[in-house]
Formats: sequence, C-alpha cells, structure tokens
Amino acid sequence: MTTAVILQLHEAARVLVPAGTKGEISLPILQLAVKGGWIMAILGVLSLIAVYIFIERYLVISRASREDKNFMNNIRSFILAGKLESAKDLCQTNNSPIGRMIEKGLLRLGRPLNDINAAIENVGKLEVSRLEKNVAGLATIAGASPMLGFLGTVIGMIRAFYDMSMAGNNINISLLSGGIYQAMVTTVGGLIVGITAYILYNLLVARIQKVVYILEIRTSEFMDLLHEPAKK
Repeated sequence: MTTAVILQLHEAARVLVPAGTKGEISLPILQLAVKGGWIMAILGVLSLIAVYIFIERYLVISRASREDKNFMNNIRSFILAGKLESAKDLCQTNNSPIGRMIEKGLLRLGRPLNDINAAIENVGKLEVSRLEKNVAGLATIAGASPMLGFLGTVIGMIRAFYDMSMAGNNINISLLSGGIYQAMVTTVGGLIVGITAYILYNLLVARIQKVVYILEIRTSEFMDLLHEPAKK
C-alpha cells in the first residue's frame, strides 16, 4: 500500500511539473486560500485587524511624538515672568501628551515638588496607556496565528489519514492531496500572519518607547525649572 502511494505521488509530481520548468509551480494565492478552508478565512480576518491596528496606532503615536521645539522655552519664559495663565493657555493650545503633563504640573504649583512630580507622572502614565491601546491585540494575533496554522495542519493530516482508512486498498492520490494541501497551506498562512503581526507589534513598541523617553526628558526639564526661582 505504501509503495503504491509513493508511486502515485511521484507520478503526480511528474505531471504537475512539466519538463523544462525546473520544478517551478505557479499556485494562485486565491486558490491556496480556498484550499486552506475556514482557518484561512480566520487568518485573513486577523491579518486585516492587524493591519488596521498598526496603521491606526502608528498615526496616533506619530502625532504624540511631534513636539514644538520652542514649547519648553516658552513655558520657561512664562513661568519666570510669572505669567502662569499664559503658560496654561500654551499647554492647552499645544494639545499633546507633553502639553497635558506640563499643564497638570502648572495646576499643582504651590504644592510640594514631590506632589507636583507625582501628578505629572500620573498624567504621563495615562498618556502612555492611551498610546498602547489595542497594541496588546496585535501581540495576541502574532501569537495566535501560527497556532491556528498548526491547528489547520493537524486537521488536514487527520483528514488525509481518515480518507486513507476509508479507502482501504483503493487509495488514490486525490484522496490524500486535499488533506495534505490544507495542512501545508494553513501552516504557511499562520506563519506569514504571525510573523508580520510580530514585526508590526515591535515597531509600535519601539515608537512608544521613544515617546516615553521624550516625556521623561520634558518632565525632568519642568521640575528643574521649578527649582530655579528658589535658587535665586
């Protein structure tokens, strides 16, 4: 039985790969997706969700990472001149994580510096939490997609062996090709979606870390600024 299956596989490969093609086979992507079954449909949906999350978060993080180079200089000038209302108006006009953090600090002026620093840090944590919205979903897709692909592999192999058991001695290559086809296609699909989502996730994390670094620097500058009048 095994010898017959091997001979049939060899014959199918010879038919599918005509002479002179050097083993190259053209497989339409749509046909591959259809052969993969319902698991490929789920992977397709997950891939669309991953792309949507990446584009939406990338735009949000890009806006958050933009900063006016003169913002902190203007805040410094207003504070040293005693124009706190002008400084608050500038923060509201800036409409950025940095502006909201500095505004919170200005609203706490007159309290101990530790309280001001804690208030700014709390606002910073909220801003970072907003930037990280749905990013965990991208990480979930990166981890779940290969597992779904492997699930399709197992289902496909079970289907192939079931067809073999039901065929008895009348095994035909067409009985095995469907299950093996599904097994291989879902594996590749799961890995492609998973690897892509993993790369996109790390790109977002790297950009968020850059924003966090900028927020920490501006917080330190603001706290140093509050110490300056006391030193004079």
